[in-house]
Amino acid sequence: MQIKVNLQIFLFIILFTLTHQIEIYGWIMLFAFIHELGHMVTGILLKLKPKSLNFMPFGISITFESYEYKRLIEIKKIIIACAGPLTNIIICVIASLLHIEDSTKEIIIYSNILIALFNLIPLYPLDGGRILKGIARLRYKEIKADEIINTISNIVIIILTAISSIMILYLKNISIIFILIYLWLMIIKENRKYNIKKRMYKILQKNKQCIDI
Repeated sequence: MQIKVNLQIFLFIILFTLTHQIEIYGWIMLFAFIHELGHMVTGILLKLKPKSLNFMPFGISITFESYEYKRLIEIKKIIIACAGPLTNIIICVIASLLHIEDSTKEIIIYSNILIALFNLIPLYPLDGGRILKGIARLRYKEIKADEIINTISNIVIIILTAISSIMILYLKNISIIFILIYLWLMIIKENRKYNIKKRMYKILQKNKQCIDI
């Protein structure tokens, strides 16, 4: 299994240190790792083989490889995507039942709720986006499903930008800017991938028409 580390992590560590929020960032990274373990364990239980592990500024991404037929693998992808946020919810429930210091309990619950909600945003490649993409691919052809999730992701990031701008003005929390920039970079990257895939699909369709003629 390949292990990759995104160098942006070190930039975010510096930024959160300068804004005196490194402690909460450390907690978030810890539970983001456990979140991803939820994905990994679920994938292994579903008999998928881990392919790569990518450490990113706001979590860890794991990819699996499989040679099963399309519908089954899409169902498994949806289950795996749900497993991460569910892991964080379970941690919240366990933490609320433990007899530990209130401040520690609050940090654990707050961090896990934040991770679960963040990942459930319907924006690909976050878990929420993966769930929507899996459902769309079960109903539509791959290119149509990709178009749907790409459109939804772009609408969601615009809405998030508007909401985040208001939050920055009222909360005066600069870390929101970092998160927003990270999401925009992610969306721009996915848009490029989608546009390349769309062009390739059109070329293949054109070649197919020529052959049919």
